[in-house]
Amino acid sequence: MTHPIIPAPLHTTTCVGDSLSIAPGAAVVGGSELADVLRVFVDDVARDTGLQLALDLNGTGPEPHTGATIRVELITSGPAAEQLAALPEPGGVRADNGDPTAERYGLEASDTHARVWATTPEGVHRGLTSLRQLLTAGLRPDGTAELLPLRVLDTPRYAWRGLSLDVARTFHDADQVLRVLDILSLHKLNVLHLHLTDDQGWRVPITNWPALTEVGGADALGDRPGGWYTAEDIDHIVTHARQRHITVVPEIDMPGHCQAVFRSYPELAPDTGEVVPGPVPVGNLAPHREITWRFVEDVLTDVARLFPDSAYLHLGGDEAFGMPDEAHAAFLDRARVIARSLGRHVVGWQETARSAVGPEEVVQYWIDAAEMREALDSGVLAQMIPAEMAAIVAETMAKAEHDIDLAAAKGANVLLSPTSHLYLDRPYAEPCADADGEVRRARVGLPVYPPKTIEQIYDWDPDSALANAATDGEALAAGVEAAIWCETVTSGTDLEFLLLPRLAGIAERAWSPSGTGKWDDYRGRLAVQSTAWHRRNWTWFASTLVDWPSHPTGDNKA
Repeated sequence: MTHPIIPAPLHTTTCVGDSLSIAPGAAVVGGSELADVLRVFVDDVARDTGLQLALDLNGTGPEPHTGATIRVELITSGPAAEQLAALPEPGGVRADNGDPTAERYGLEASDTHARVWATTPEGVHRGLTSLRQLLTAGLRPDGTAELLPLRVLDTPRYAWRGLSLDVARTFHDADQVLRVLDILSLHKLNVLHLHLTDDQGWRVPITNWPALTEVGGADALGDRPGGWYTAEDIDHIVTHARQRHITVVPEIDMPGHCQAVFRSYPELAPDTGEVVPGPVPVGNLAPHREITWRFVEDVLTDVARLFPDSAYLHLGGDEAFGMPDEAHAAFLDRARVIARSLGRHVVGWQETARSAVGPEEVVQYWIDAAEMREALDSGVLAQMIPAEMAAIVAETMAKAEHDIDLAAAKGANVLLSPTSHLYLDRPYAEPCADADGEVRRARVGLPVYPPKTIEQIYDWDPDSALANAATDGEALAAGVEAAIWCETVTSGTDLEFLLLPRLAGIAERAWSPSGTGKWDDYRGRLAVQSTAWHRRNWTWFASTLVDWPSHPTGDNKA
């Protein structure tokens, strides 16, 4: 097994020499300009390992320090900075519109000290995250951690590496979202895309439309409890994310998936002739009504204010069943003008490629045409939707085969989220190593997606997603984003069970160069990371394909 870092770094050199022992009380030394980053690191190490380190800003901390020192440096020039500048530039775009090179870092360990350096606090955070993982892997029974001598120079493959989290079908409260942010941070993912609205519920407060939360927010899928985030909750989430250099991108799904809106404000509901009949009527916001545009402008204005770090507003745009193509495109074009007036770029699901997207927009590719054809042909999808919807869904999926070429022709960026590998509400194929996990495995995951092993999810390269695009797929890709939908997720433990360990493998494919990592090596690196998962009381799927270590204080694998 190589050094147990996930994602695998770009360059790692194993050095000659004795190992370094990090004992409780070892100093973490850095400048005051890195105080926030270093405090997060010290806290994370304690949570991951139980190892209590001593923070020393500019060498002014408590004396004496026990054991070796961890030195952290923010550099601006010299050979070390030049080495980082020579690393490849990440592809794609950043969700905060920041510098794509900001995450580069260096890390080394010798028999006297460990050192992390970067040109930005964000790069320092990524380097310290790798060091966290090495400390976890090197834990010894006496409470110290052993670091083998090494040198790392690292930078991500893609600038946008994220997770889309559905909080509409099942409401996950702010504390659970913070847990998800911590999972993302450990695996160097830098975007949390919050799917805040859908037919089942509305989760964000809008000043001029209070019934959206009072009525629409009271519901969820089936008989699950509803809920919504207060402005204070959102500020807490955004701040927690910012401290970990993660951008929270908000999604307001429109013009479809708006039943929660219509329950809250019937005057926004479509006319009877515009509704697709069925057990659950399907309709869309009506672009010909001015009240619709007062609503859209009020909503996007408040959402932009609540999520200040995101350069993007996600407008949804998917599955506007029954809406004529021209009306759908016109709606998105007008909503895009509003978003731009607020100083934001627009991201939308792949159906938005049928509108006037351009070079500053991101189109999120999700429909794997081959997999969807198989689901339609097999009858599995037909069993999950009303009969009245079957033909409309089939028509929508047929159009989807042209979306990515449309996006490319218009110069838009494509965010990779194909159902075939990045939709994590897919059942696990292999057994779970414990009985409780097997019970959960049988319950969670949408049956429309054929089960896959965690090896099959890992054995994927982003290049393959755009292999058939009419233009250069690598140049087209904005980044990689996994998605978790919550039809079968009833709790935070269900959520984490579907995320881990698969999210770690997806993070590696989004960060590490093409061709990096083989399964046999990766599963060894994966196994040792479960120590941190266990100590944080995260729930994960204990795949029988991995030799997980035992954890002496109990087991929270399922």
